[in-house]
This record gives sequence, structure tokens and C-alpha cells, in this order.
Amino acid sequence: MNPLTKIDVTLKSGKEPFSFAERDLNFKLSDFWQWSQSDLLNNSLRGVLAEYIVKQDLGIENTPRTEWDAFDLITKEGIKIEVKSSAYLQSWAQKNLSSISFNISPSMGWDANKNEYSTETKRQSDFYIFCLLNHKDKKTVNPLKLEQWTFFILSTKILDREKTTQKTITLKSLLKLNPAQCSFGNIKNLITR
Repeated sequence: MNPLTKIDVTLKSGKEPFSFAERDLNFKLSDFWQWSQSDLLNNSLRGVLAEYIVKQDLGIENTPRTEWDAFDLITKEGIKIEVKSSAYLQSWAQKNLSSISFNISPSMGWDANKNEYSTETKRQSDFYIFCLLNHKDKKTVNPLKLEQWTFFILSTKILDREKTTQKTITLKSLLKLNPAQCSFGNIKNLITR
């Protein structure tokens, strides 16, 4: 057996202790999560949170997230989903609300199961779900309050036709493509119909 084969990642509970010299220490995985994952307005973590929210709405089984895969999620029906996130508010001090834009770059997709890149540069998913944390008050913003999010769903075919090699899209340009717009609880119905 190849000693460098893929490691199957299992879901952690957060109760797993750190250890040293075969002795459990007084801090655990959930302590690390609190330290590293509490800023939900941070751009990169907000993107992962958006993936999780979409995963929950789509009813996708609870397996660990695959980092750097060609697309973010796949439904039971085999529909490949790319999730993108943006927000008006950031956790740092701002002079103005952030401008809303999303990355839509075609890529050479990475297949984690095969451990290889595709040979073609393209958009790898069937649909894009653009997740906008659509809240503008720093006193009350909370990414865990799902009513503060708006979701825009667009077939990748439309992006490929209208924005062939474009790398980013603003909210204004996205809206001109007439995406389906919904709140949490409605994504699955729009994707599967």
C-alpha cells in the first residue's frame, strides 16, 4: 500500500484534546476553533460559512469540507455547486460599505479524489450560488442570522455565455443576468427545478 495515499478525514466533535508525550493537555480542538474561527465577517471564513449555509439548505450529508476541490458542493442528484460570498460590512473599521463583487474566474479544477488537475480551464460547476450578507448595520450584523443573507442562483452556462473569461462580477452586473433570488430555505427548490 502506498504510504502517501489520501487521508480520509472524519468529522471532529471539538472535544478532541491536544496532547504531548502521550499526555492530554488542558486545551482541546474546540478551543482552537474558538480562537481561529470567531471572526465570521472575515472574508475567507465568511466564504466557508456561506458554503456551510448553502450545504445545510441543500440537505447535503454532513461530511468534512474538501479544501481546493474543483467545486464547493455536490447534491445527491449530482449537481455541482460553486459558492461565492460577499458582504457590505467587514469586522475592521470601514470608511464606507464594501463594494459587492464575486470571483467567477474559470480555473483548472482540482479533483481531490484523483489527486490531479483537469486539463481544461473552465468554470467547473453546474450552478453558482452568490451569497450576499445583505446587512448594513454594524451594531446588529450577525452572519448566523440567516435572514441577513440573500442568495442569487445562476446557471454556470449563463456565466459562460455572457461573461466568458471574466474573473469577477459586481452585484449590478450579476443582477442584469437575472439570477434567481431567494432567502434561506428556498435554495434547494430553485436548484432542483
